[in-house]
Amino acid sequence: MALLLHRIGRFAFRRAWYVIVAWVLLLGGLLGTGLALGGQLQDSFAIPGTESQTAIDQLAAVFPETAGASAKAVVEAPDGDTVEAASAREAIEAMEAELEQVDGVASVLGPFDEYAGDQISGDGRTAYIQIQFDGQVTDVTPESLEAVEATGELGSDAGLAVAFGGDVFQETSFGLTITEVFGVLFAAVVLIITFGSLLAAGMPLLTALVGVGAAFGGISIVAAFTTVSSTAPMLAVMIGLAVGIDYALFILSRHRNQLARGQDPEDSAAEAVATAGGAVVFAGLTVIIALLGLLVVGIPFLSVMGVGAAFAVLIAVAGAVTLLPALLGVFGRKLVPKPGSRAHRRANAADDGGKRTMGRRWVDLVLKAPVVFVVLVVGVLGAAAVPALSLDLNLPNGSGTEGSSQREAYEMIDEGFGPGYNGPLILTVDITQTTDIFGDLDAIGARIGELDDVAFVGQGLPNPTADTAIIQVIPESAPDAPATKVLVENIRELEPSITADYGTPIAVTGYTAVAIDISNRLADALIPFALIVVGLSIVLLLMVFRSVFVPIKAALGFLLSAFGAIGVTVAIFQWGWFADLLHVEPGPILSFLPILLMAVLFGLAMDYQVFLVSGMREEFVKTGDARRSVVHGFQHAARVVTAAALIMFFVFFAFVPEGAGVIKGIAFALAVGVAFDAFLVRMTLVPAAMALAGNAAWWLPKWLARVLPNVDIEGEGLRTHLEQEEWAASRPAAVNAEGAVFGLPERPIGPLTVEVPAGGVLVVQGDAVDRRVVSATLAGRLAPVGGRLAVLGSPLPSGAGAVMRGVAIAEVAAHAAPGGTVGELIAGRLDATRPWYRIAPSNSLVRTWTERAAAAVGHGPDGPRFTTETPLAALGVEARTIVAVAAALAERPKAIVIDLDDDPGSATGGLWHALAELVPAQVTVIVGVGPSAVSPAVSPQLAARGIRTLEPVSRIQEALR
Repeated sequence: MALLLHRIGRFAFRRAWYVIVAWVLLLGGLLGTGLALGGQLQDSFAIPGTESQTAIDQLAAVFPETAGASAKAVVEAPDGDTVEAASAREAIEAMEAELEQVDGVASVLGPFDEYAGDQISGDGRTAYIQIQFDGQVTDVTPESLEAVEATGELGSDAGLAVAFGGDVFQETSFGLTITEVFGVLFAAVVLIITFGSLLAAGMPLLTALVGVGAAFGGISIVAAFTTVSSTAPMLAVMIGLAVGIDYALFILSRHRNQLARGQDPEDSAAEAVATAGGAVVFAGLTVIIALLGLLVVGIPFLSVMGVGAAFAVLIAVAGAVTLLPALLGVFGRKLVPKPGSRAHRRANAADDGGKRTMGRRWVDLVLKAPVVFVVLVVGVLGAAAVPALSLDLNLPNGSGTEGSSQREAYEMIDEGFGPGYNGPLILTVDITQTTDIFGDLDAIGARIGELDDVAFVGQGLPNPTADTAIIQVIPESAPDAPATKVLVENIRELEPSITADYGTPIAVTGYTAVAIDISNRLADALIPFALIVVGLSIVLLLMVFRSVFVPIKAALGFLLSAFGAIGVTVAIFQWGWFADLLHVEPGPILSFLPILLMAVLFGLAMDYQVFLVSGMREEFVKTGDARRSVVHGFQHAARVVTAAALIMFFVFFAFVPEGAGVIKGIAFALAVGVAFDAFLVRMTLVPAAMALAGNAAWWLPKWLARVLPNVDIEGEGLRTHLEQEEWAASRPAAVNAEGAVFGLPERPIGPLTVEVPAGGVLVVQGDAVDRRVVSATLAGRLAPVGGRLAVLGSPLPSGAGAVMRGVAIAEVAAHAAPGGTVGELIAGRLDATRPWYRIAPSNSLVRTWTERAAAAVGHGPDGPRFTTETPLAALGVEARTIVAVAAALAERPKAIVIDLDDDPGSATGGLWHALAELVPAQVTVIVGVGPSAVSPAVSPQLAARGIRTLEPVSRIQEALR
């Protein structure tokens, strides 16, 4: 991955304006398309598979009049008057008549209707009109809502206070406030302090804002085709902005340090993208995987939020590794820190020389008493997590935002009737097996009314086909109160006895029941999801750091910070600590907050972990000194990790004071989680625990080391590749081997040294197995064991891809003639390597290479010895070999590998003369032959190219000799 990122970074630096224009077009296309489609944000909390959702779906099928979205028109008479006064009653009935005419309204039930429930308050001042729509919340049009609200003028003209409430009136608009802007400004201040340069500080902000804009455009496009909650774009903006700034910060910081040490800007940009960018890609992928893990919970609205946020992170990663290096290419040497500046001194400071940085002073303090700091951090985070034990999860209670008509209606119902009237429960009753419908419905209602926390039970209402009925149950408690959850469970526990007594199965539904079911499912999924995330982190970190201790410590630290953040969130948002200061209304915690927090915080925690510990690992590999590696890695990464964490904190926390109700708790939990994880876990617990573990921190069982893939997160392989590439460039040749060892570590061949010029001939002569291993390695198909090896200017094994594209292998069948014709063999090779836009291989190319092969073999008395239609089985060994070489040359390689049979008759003088005629002068020939084969030097043309010989012998065979 490091090599790929290195190439991407170099390309973006060299072709800066092409990359920038591409990003501008992408941003304009996504935003323009999203705005043109006009997608609307809609909050829909459906959850397939639960009792409440199943009941809603059943009502939609058999009782559609009651399955749609609902709303309330709440009216309140002035002090001293009642809604039953003649003028008030006339106005309310006029509103009912107007509401019945609104397009999309299925039914209207007023407080004075025959089948009205308890719709007039005890003091007579407050009443409400129940409005039922044809479709679900997402189907109700803005025009219908405007028409419904317009009827309120009839009540207002009569002196009544009118407000409209219900799910359909929830605020779903997307907008940012001044506090979010302050968050970006705080991030800018941190960047300026970190880099000491306005130009450098502006780059992470620019890339992050472009990424956020592109992500918002993409979500807007999706909103035109499916339901997207109002929280999804806000969450995507918040996360995209934070990670976009941080990811660019990591790469830019690495680039400026390298510039300060005198590195060329282009080389520095490419290396920064390959090294720091590799950690960015790793961290971004962990966030994306964790967010996409929300899909397994099976809740549609949460899945959309997870996918939207994952898309924002993907755009942020792409911007960091493409747009940022393009900007680095535009400004070039303007980003070099001035000699003598703080940035220049920090970049060139030795571990133990000069003035100690704040990071060095902190790690020295921690390492003086690591046990104390481990106990202190665990104690603080453990105490912070205690409130999480009383975690109460629920969805928003439908009260709306402060100052809205929905909030006014909610408060009027609460004061006039009681909190439970804002969240009625709907009981569905299957009445297909009863003969006394109304008697049984009354009996069921009476039994429900005996339960605790029931304020009112309405009359049973059957549908026109008399197979399903509904009963409205009003709790005494608010929709999001724990007592309401208990009531729902108590009603469900009555179902078996009611079914046994009356033969009428019941189910509980309604917005409140749906919210309870969602919260229960999310609460049940929290621990399994946490285990999945922790397991994933252990596997990923095992690959990155090749250590058992580091992943386990990182996972435990993540759990500490996550549950500590949840605990603090519970204390403020549920218990009400400092609620007024943060403009928070105490209540249950948003049901999907904990699982969303774990998903996002997991990626961010791994980000900080990689940047801190990778430097420690690199130093430990060099020196073997565990304590020194902790100090080295920490002091070099502390500044950038501190800046990244502060930026994250400010961006997230800016959404708390004035943010939307749903996003407020998420933002706060993320801000606290980042602060806990970065400053307490990664920058205190990690160095203390690493120091206590010593060398054992880097222990890995040998069997596990063999199984785990080697993830080059710090670019160690890249640096080796660049060194070998520089070596290969200094000695241009088609094949360059210097002490190269082939084969396997347990059966090495070599070391071998040879240099073959372009167009030359390399004869690999010896045992069939050994020479074929060498030939396959030179073709890029096998990796060398050691030494230096370059083919066509690309070092191996890191440049194997380029070598494989430039070297073709002739598939020679000496003993068993393959089936098919000459033309089919050549066409098959062309078909395997043709460009994607070619439907079929070119017939003219097949004929051309057939004719060249026939000409190389020599014509017989009757003309060419074979054509495209000649069966391969009809050819001799020499002719088949030449045809196989022609098929390989049809790929237009720069070098060709041929392995001839050990039979002396397979490598004849005639074959060498034919090859000299067929193979173009600029193509290098690598040919494997047996020990007694005729030398290609018999052909003057091949001899003129320059023939080199390798005689590979495995060390085992050499020992046997």
